Amino acid sequence: MKSINSQSFDLQNQLFPFFLLSFPIILAVRVSGDSSPPYIPVENITIDCGSPNDNTALDGRSWLSDKSSKVFSLVESQNNKSVSSAAPQQPHSSIGQFPFVTARISKSEFTYIFPLTSGPKFVRLYFYPASYPSFDPWKAYFSVRAGGFITFLKDFNASLHAQGEETFVKEFCVNVEEGQRLNLTFIPSTGISDSYAFINGIEIVSIPDSLYYQPADAQGVRFLGQGNVYNIGNDTALELIYRINVGGRQISPAEDTGMFRFWSDDNIFLTEGAPSELPVNVSINLTFGKKPSFSAPKVVYTTARTMGTNKTINEHYKLTWEYPVDSGFNYFVRLHFCEFQIEVTKQGDRVFEIFVANLTAENMADVINWAGGRGIPTYRDYVVGIGRKGNEKKQNLSIALHPAPEWRTKYSDAILNGVEIFKLSSNGNLAGPNPDPEPITTTVSTSSQSGKHQKKINKTTIIGVLVGASGFIILSILCFFIIKRRKRSVKDLASTDGGSFWGGQFSDANKSTKSNNSANLPSDICRYFSLPEIKVATNNFDNVFIIGVGGFGNVYKGFINGGMTPVAIKRLSPESKQGALEFKTEIEMLSQLRYLHLVSLIGYCNDDNEMILVYDYMPHGTLRDHLYDTDNPNLPWKQRLEICIGAARGLHYLHSGAKQTIIHRDVKTTNILLDEKWVAKVSDFGLSKVGPTNMSKAYVSTVVKGSFGYLDPEYYRRQQLTEKSDVYSYGVVLCEVLCARPPISRLVADKSQINLAMWSQKCYRNGNLYQMIDPFLRGKIAPGCLKKYVEVAISCLHDEGIQRPSMSDVVWGLEFALQLQKSAEEEMKLGGAENEIDAEDKHETLIFKEYDLGDESCEGFISSFGITPSDERSSASKDSEVIISGAVFSELHNPQGCRKMARSSDKLKKPCLGFALAILVLLSLSKNVSEAAMINGSSPSSSNANIAEYIGEEELFMESGAAGLNARLLDQPPYLSYDTLERPPAVPGPKYAVALNEMKNRGCQPYTRCRLGGGA
Repeated sequence: MKSINSQSFDLQNQLFPFFLLSFPIILAVRVSGDSSPPYIPVENITIDCGSPNDNTALDGRSWLSDKSSKVFSLVESQNNKSVSSAAPQQPHSSIGQFPFVTARISKSEFTYIFPLTSGPKFVRLYFYPASYPSFDPWKAYFSVRAGGFITFLKDFNASLHAQGEETFVKEFCVNVEEGQRLNLTFIPSTGISDSYAFINGIEIVSIPDSLYYQPADAQGVRFLGQGNVYNIGNDTALELIYRINVGGRQISPAEDTGMFRFWSDDNIFLTEGAPSELPVNVSINLTFGKKPSFSAPKVVYTTARTMGTNKTINEHYKLTWEYPVDSGFNYFVRLHFCEFQIEVTKQGDRVFEIFVANLTAENMADVINWAGGRGIPTYRDYVVGIGRKGNEKKQNLSIALHPAPEWRTKYSDAILNGVEIFKLSSNGNLAGPNPDPEPITTTVSTSSQSGKHQKKINKTTIIGVLVGASGFIILSILCFFIIKRRKRSVKDLASTDGGSFWGGQFSDANKSTKSNNSANLPSDICRYFSLPEIKVATNNFDNVFIIGVGGFGNVYKGFINGGMTPVAIKRLSPESKQGALEFKTEIEMLSQLRYLHLVSLIGYCNDDNEMILVYDYMPHGTLRDHLYDTDNPNLPWKQRLEICIGAARGLHYLHSGAKQTIIHRDVKTTNILLDEKWVAKVSDFGLSKVGPTNMSKAYVSTVVKGSFGYLDPEYYRRQQLTEKSDVYSYGVVLCEVLCARPPISRLVADKSQINLAMWSQKCYRNGNLYQMIDPFLRGKIAPGCLKKYVEVAISCLHDEGIQRPSMSDVVWGLEFALQLQKSAEEEMKLGGAENEIDAEDKHETLIFKEYDLGDESCEGFISSFGITPSDERSSASKDSEVIISGAVFSELHNPQGCRKMARSSDKLKKPCLGFALAILVLLSLSKNVSEAAMINGSSPSSSNANIAEYIGEEELFMESGAAGLNARLLDQPPYLSYDTLERPPAVPGPKYAVALNEMKNRGCQPYTRCRLGGGA
């Protein structure tokens, strides 16, 4: 059988291992052998709480009404009975409407009693925290107990736990003893006035005795860090925290092995790496041996994630996932494995180390050894304790993989197929804390306020509507002329940019709105907010709540969910050059992306000609807010580096981790947000484009859009958008972080400093970096760190996109720079005598490598827009200055690039001609030196000395691969490498050709380092 998207793959004729950097591997699998059928549960009970009738869900499962049934009984107080309540609106649940249409609600205790057979059971509780009639969702605080001795939930509030999702499910495991019944009791919290309990659905499914529980005489599970074992006996209850199909897609309950488990993908938990499919043509017999076939769906064992082909890189990093969990509990961790790659056939082929919660779980993990062969699924179980850490309610439980030492393994790689993480009960308790609510700081009234106050609000609303209607009539007249004038350009935009223009707004067909237009935006991709909800959240768009202004419009800090959850609300301004297209793009793209370093879209509003987006609130604002023109404290260098790494990871995920390549197109410091822990998150996807889908085409043809100072000059000239356009913009961001000044500065004495990117390149060429460093950072950056950081930044600014590194290379370079900084600081602490680590203060001179900066004639790019220097001032000054970088290009029709601009000024011709002559000289020098090297061979000579001086004594090595001879440029340990045939090194230029020819002449063998200053 052939896999989807597979290509012809001849393993005998190509030396291309199946190990890709953090790549999930998708196999077409033929299951054979003694594969048993899916598990058939003894009990499979589904209750639609509050429903008067039985219902059938989309997956075909029947949900029983809780009105009366022989399967269970409902016991409650006769004086204060529960009520059945219909949800105010149908949720957008991936599993369908049922059981979320109705709820069982009560202000007093009520219990469901289930007579069941003995054995372990899954208990799943379904919640839809909506505003049910006469019930405030923020009064729903309650506890849930099972059998009177296990506490599932305590003082639980579903709205707080929803975290922006409309519906969610809590899954537990309990064991029912012989002759017992399972009682599920819902108890409103006594410490909260008018509290009540509610439940939308209950599911109970029998599971095999040996799936998670262990008999009393079993050996137990290794308790990491404790030196003993942990027995998961029948008196232990479990709560599912995560169930992950590593490297693969989500798996629906209907696709499970009969127990209706849901498996998520792993993308949002990866700390680094790029998910991508590997096309192969392999067929394998999947055989279940020691582990039963119901352990996990077959697709879990036929997808995986590995580390990559580069042995050097793999030995210096860990493939890591991080899972937030409640503090103060023990956790049961199950890791699923199956070796199915052709190269891995016997013990010792792939041996690796496993770390769970930073504790060593395995130092010689060998899946072939565990399973008994290739294509045989297996799993390993561990228990780890997550102790309390101050007041932190949650901590990360990490799972990390690392290759074993070279002498232990044939391939320096690791593999993982699936993960399950359960919380273990402690003294009968599984209940964790509610997330912290944000203090209510607004004066907006809620349903709990007096009727008199509510009438006042209603009256104010009516007046506001009347005034707004009058203003709308006037604005409509003005808009008529504006739209008529822009009709032609709008038409061009719609046809060229791949989208449709809707005249300013669109509506969700599944929602009741006051607009008449509609579009094909899916209604279930994110939460829908009504305009009254948004007005309540922002106190009717009170200016006091404005926290920022962007190209889209004002950004407000608001509060939703009864004032408990802070959010950022972005409202389209009538004066904005952005509109319906950007609005739709933002929703469609961002709602489908979930990653640590991407801002999360909670929902949107499209009522009454308003276009509003609702995001997670970022307490620390934008990166620019902490760099210049601000009263905020200066960020230390190491923190700036960590922020840059986070933003780079976000862009790397867009380029390589999403289902389709996404090009952001507006990367800048105002679009990098910082959360409460200073984690960087890329935001504002209104201008984003899906990358090329045709393998034969490496770019997307589109009109030019972006921000002054950040725009890729190659994109501007050719109108061809690639991922490297984002790389250029990010290079400007890196310079901005180092220099603490805007990308375009009018008020500078030196004209060459107007454009930050060009000025940075000039400083780099001249070896004078200290002129551009933020004064606050001087004396605080390690020389090695500074060198590596600037090399990465300048490489991003190359005039030709093909010469720029990928975002993956950028991430590696910045992480390496951070390690150099940390190492230097540690050395300084050990030395104890020096307070500064900057090379300038140590009287050290940094000699930076020459770099091919491309066409300098683009200096005219800024001048053509009328940006001229005025008023002498220092570039590092914090005084106010006009910042033009935030202005967004709407449409730049038929740009002619730097050449056309250069014609407007004779002064710009000289740099172009001078630089062209310089390139010719360098190429001639490269050729002469290369020929001399080939003549002299590997013996030391004057030409070799010249080469060594020219190259800067760098170490290089060669390796063979599917693409042929492939050279990699190495720097300091851990010897980061850069592909040069598919893409150039991070620091390209004529010297690279010299090095390559010299190495060929010396006959360097694969993985053999050659120092150019001496013999091989």
